[in-house]
Amino acid sequence: MPELEIENLRKSFGDNTVLHDLSLTVPDGQITTLLGPSGCGKSTTLWSIAGLHRPDSGRISFGGRVVFDGARIDLPPERRNCGVVFQSYAVWPHMTVFDNVAYPLKLRKVRSARRRERVLEVLGLVELGDHVDRYPHQLSGGQQQRVALARALAHPPDMLLLDEPFSNLDAKLRDRSRDWLRSLQQRVGVTTVFVTHDQDEALSMSDQVVVMSGGEIRQIGTPRDVYENPADLFVADFVGTANILDATTLAADGTTATVRLDGLADPLRVPHAGTRTGAVSVTIRPEAVHIVRAGEAAGPNTVTAKVETVSYLGDHYRYVLRLGGARLVATTTRPVDGTEMTVRLAPGDLRLFEPETTPDHEQEYDDE
Repeated sequence: MPELEIENLRKSFGDNTVLHDLSLTVPDGQITTLLGPSGCGKSTTLWSIAGLHRPDSGRISFGGRVVFDGARIDLPPERRNCGVVFQSYAVWPHMTVFDNVAYPLKLRKVRSARRRERVLEVLGLVELGDHVDRYPHQLSGGQQQRVALARALAHPPDMLLLDEPFSNLDAKLRDRSRDWLRSLQQRVGVTTVFVTHDQDEALSMSDQVVVMSGGEIRQIGTPRDVYENPADLFVADFVGTANILDATTLAADGTTATVRLDGLADPLRVPHAGTRTGAVSVTIRPEAVHIVRAGEAAGPNTVTAKVETVSYLGDHYRYVLRLGGARLVATTTRPVDGTEMTVRLAPGDLRLFEPETTPDHEQEYDDE
């Protein structure tokens, strides 16, 4: 399967510029997820790849095959050979499962015997081999989704494009569908672009995550990179759950910063490459807030916090703490008694972000 290259893609709707010179590489045979809030341009990017939107400028190529290059080249969707699965599945209610999946092969005038062979092959891949004669109304939502996926794979695509395909499923079925689709993609090896606003989907399924905001890419990386080393405060806040603490940098030497949180007497030490002082934001994940138990050594950045609320969530406890003037969320598998607790904010788990200027075009267009 080919690698996907997007270079300087730009797209406007009227006065609203939705994509701002976006460039991206989707590696051959991997799942790349476009993750971001509504209006960030992720679906516009996907539809531009498929040929369903015409960008204003830029270049899109599948391997060495250019499918879009400004005013010079703009292949129609049927010549791009993309398999597309939409949020609504778009299976035809008057057709059987077999006929839905066979339709793209029929359009390409594939001979009847080969068409039947291929349909049964892909229905076997999506575990619907015994549903060939059923109609969509006789299927569950998850089964309809698989019919749409089988149809997208029927004529082997160069690229598989998935636009929020799990959003209509209940929570448990979504979890099972993610695991199943990831396994299928690895077996088939098709280069895949997946659009979602769901962080769990992005982190659990992807080889590469592309975090978008306001028509621009904020970070590209593995799920672990994006979660553990966010490029900016937007990524830290959007991907997963983060405590964001307002602070003031008292000193910074290019390696470590000394910061003070409002209402705390003792400053914290935070790894930081900058040298500026002044207002900053410090982040830490709830699971990284270490609860210091009786008899345990305190270590650096150890503070006392008041317990405001506690919630039992089955596999863990969630504590909302008051740390000086800040609210701090901590999670743990072991309960803690009392109205106060000692916590350690290990320097290696803290991230410091200096104030950034939000671009004028941030969230201009409601692109789902």
